[in-house]
Amino acid sequence: MKILTSSLNPEQTYKLMTGIVVPRPIAWVSTRSVEGVVNVAPFSCYTIVSNKPPMIGVNIGRKAGVRKDTGKNIHDTREFVINIANEDFLLPLHQSAIEYDAEVSEVELLGLQTLPSETISTPRLATVPVSLECRLHSVTPFGQTGAEFYVGEVMALHVQDEIIHDGKIDTRSLRPICRLGGPNYAHLGEIITLQRIQQTAKAVMGSAGPEK
Repeated sequence: MKILTSSLNPEQTYKLMTGIVVPRPIAWVSTRSVEGVVNVAPFSCYTIVSNKPPMIGVNIGRKAGVRKDTGKNIHDTREFVINIANEDFLLPLHQSAIEYDAEVSEVELLGLQTLPSETISTPRLATVPVSLECRLHSVTPFGQTGAEFYVGEVMALHVQDEIIHDGKIDTRSLRPICRLGGPNYAHLGEIITLQRIQQTAKAVMGSAGPEK
């Protein structure tokens, strides 16, 4: 089958692309409104942007042209937390995707516990395996539907002791959830380990490094 993207509307394109770009990790983003309402919502279009300083990017769309609560809160407060859920949180993570009114806190509605962050005022989820405190670095709009790519600098990481060893995350212990197309999710499955490929050190641009 050949499909010309010019023949698709945004909804059709979304359904195809989210079924093709799989599996996707899920950023469970907590924010706080200027009124103090704590919001949490899942976003599966996110990735690493930089390692010095550490930056994470999340794509957040709009609903009927209006920013979703998460996007609005980030614009207003310039901060957010990316929480990483494991298999234990699959149901509340899925339920937090429901679009409630701005004055409704998904955290309270779903009975999620929070803890204060160290570097920002937005709280993090208490019992998830990983939380990343982020300050907004930039917002870049893309496309015709109002979607925006939010880049945050990671100011602090909270990692459960049992999933980190020698500075590395034990993925099996993390037990992450991945997003597929539609209301479908998957667990980690089999891990295949290949021979490590030697790479040069990831140095800061402009600093002295090994000669080629």
